[in-house]
Amino acid sequence: MDTAAAASAQQPDTRREAIRVEDLHKSFGDLEVLKGVDLIAHQGDVVAIIGGSGSGKSTMLRCINFLETPTSGKIVIGGEEVAMRADGSPASQKQIERIRTKLAMVFQQFNLWTHRTLLENVIEVPVHVLKVPKAEAIERARELLVRVGLGGKEDTFPAYLSGGQQQRAAIARALAVDPSAMLFDEPTSALDPELVGEVLTVIRDLAAEGRTMLLVTHEMKFAREVANHVVYLYQGRIEEQGPPAELFGNPQSERLKQFLSSVG
Repeated sequence: MDTAAAASAQQPDTRREAIRVEDLHKSFGDLEVLKGVDLIAHQGDVVAIIGGSGSGKSTMLRCINFLETPTSGKIVIGGEEVAMRADGSPASQKQIERIRTKLAMVFQQFNLWTHRTLLENVIEVPVHVLKVPKAEAIERARELLVRVGLGGKEDTFPAYLSGGQQQRAAIARALAVDPSAMLFDEPTSALDPELVGEVLTVIRDLAAEGRTMLLVTHEMKFAREVANHVVYLYQGRIEEQGPPAELFGNPQSERLKQFLSSVG
């Protein structure tokens, strides 16, 4: 490392923390999936989370917004610590509902409401949860659908769209709540190979805007290009983490070396 890089590395990060996870554990019965994970994402960070199947990547993401109840640990969102009971369950459901409006999640399987049009999907939470006036929500939804390349599809039902279009609609729906951070759980894993690029392009554009994102992905090239921090999980623990150039270019862990070799 040169002198300038070394000096930069020693400088404390003064940006506001968007997400902090401390000593996060999660068990399903006797199976311990997360074994004490620590993670910090500052505002504007794009954190790529990589690892093999069963390493705990998706479980970690789902614990952060309490779609899964942590067994123990500490989660802080935008400076607000989530109040948890001794068993890891949230002490206040109202707090969880409020925090979820700050953390928009995009799932593997899109999770669009099939009986509603794209426009109706995008305005649902702003209108019925955030109490945004309907006309305002519709205007915003139309802008977002144009932004993800779905202008003119407002009245289309999900079944008439390709997987890539459905996932882009899901991203528009996530953006509709104006989240402080976005959580992506393998957003391209359910797509045919020829449709992956159109979704990654949208995510790349969001990263360029400076949006805070945690991205569980198996797209190594994309992670290297878009993320500013990469976390490698192995059997429920962070085996290695750091800037993508270091993690991909000079991995220190033998397990990470083997993993990167196996995924090409």
